[in-house]
Amino acid sequence: MGELRADWRLRLRREDAYGPICGAGVLVDQYTALTCAHVVGRPDAVMWLEFAENSGLEPVAARVPPGGWLPKSEGREDVAVLRLDSPRPRARPAPLEPRLWSGMEVYATGYAEGFDEGMTLWGRVAGASGERVQLDAVTRAEVVRKGFSGAGVCTRPHEGRPARVVGLVVSWRGDMGALLPENNRLAFSYLIPIDRIAELSPAIRELSSPAAWDHGFEKRLARWFDDPDEDPVKITVVSPGSGKDRSLRHLLHRAHLVCRGGGSSRPDLADHALSHIDFPPGQYLAYWDWLLGTKPPPAQVPALAPGRQVTVLVDGLDEEPEPGPLIELLARLRVLGFRLLLVFRHEGGTGWSAARDDLLRPALLGHADALLARLERAEFSRAVRFDVVDSASLGSVSETADRRRGERRAIDDLTDPQQQLARSRRLIRTLRADLGRSGGRS
Repeated sequence: MGELRADWRLRLRREDAYGPICGAGVLVDQYTALTCAHVVGRPDAVMWLEFAENSGLEPVAARVPPGGWLPKSEGREDVAVLRLDSPRPRARPAPLEPRLWSGMEVYATGYAEGFDEGMTLWGRVAGASGERVQLDAVTRAEVVRKGFSGAGVCTRPHEGRPARVVGLVVSWRGDMGALLPENNRLAFSYLIPIDRIAELSPAIRELSSPAAWDHGFEKRLARWFDDPDEDPVKITVVSPGSGKDRSLRHLLHRAHLVCRGGGSSRPDLADHALSHIDFPPGQYLAYWDWLLGTKPPPAQVPALAPGRQVTVLVDGLDEEPEPGPLIELLARLRVLGFRLLLVFRHEGGTGWSAARDDLLRPALLGHADALLARLERAEFSRAVRFDVVDSASLGSVSETADRRRGERRAIDDLTDPQQQLARSRRLIRTLRADLGRSGGRS
């Protein structure tokens, strides 16, 4: 089934955090939200955006930026684009869908009087009503009402595919003019479709395009952050201004340390890295100097606490004027057990070969060795559990690991770096599968 809660569904208050609830909104990226102009009231108003379905996200103030005011009074569609005072990258934005057709089953969640925590109503797309689209509800009680304006109208969620926002609720209309839909003989809801909003707002046009996001990249990168068995060093190419770049912006918060090529200092990175390490009292400068390469390593180089994962993300390594010293610092962080995500803005950019040879290749070979050791332990443990270890079987209980160790030695015999990388990745995938079958996967 689809998601029960969504970060992108917003509850809006006017002027301050304690103002009355005045409608709903949709988060479309970490800086931007959509609602109705009549919910905002006037273009200089300050709105308070609450993440009603995720209490872990802090509410934030928002304002209408230049070009974001599209009120009905100007012959347009009663839309306001809001710019958040501070970004919310941890919030997952709404997937926008510009396609809409008659008969589509949709739903919207709003904040009508007495339903501050939200109420959800269902309907079907009926047909065009000027630039708006009519929604038919099953009963008049399911027609939208005050408190729904600005709510995202969503497609029906399906397994493996989240609900997509096809428009914003803007109004309802009854044939008798009664205050509540159910007190009219006929009543209908109305939405403004995303494709119409995109015609009016360049920002929404960009965010609703097929290339706005790279969700496959998001999933792969989220898996890398979540799974300690993934490669300890990952290199990716992210072109500036691409959908992949926008997706990366929403994942930067997953890293413990972020270093920007050409913009962050190595001393700052060394200092922040040491805050994650338990070094002996009074030895801060010794470790700091070693990380910066000005002095030899201390007698005892500490590692991270067992089971602890600390990730360093270098954003734009090829934008570093002299990447060599930074790569050397990153290599020392690898000695301490830090994981590295290296983002290049152009394939083959400055520092590419050094990052591959001095960071990626040693990390993959070391990771393969660690997985091999785990596989040997898992096979021996399994043999013990099944009482098959005796003087005659000691040489065969780690048969798979022995075979994989032969494959590992063959990699050392290769002289081509690209072949070494390809074979290392293949061996790591095989070892992960072996560990899954043997019950040794952590």
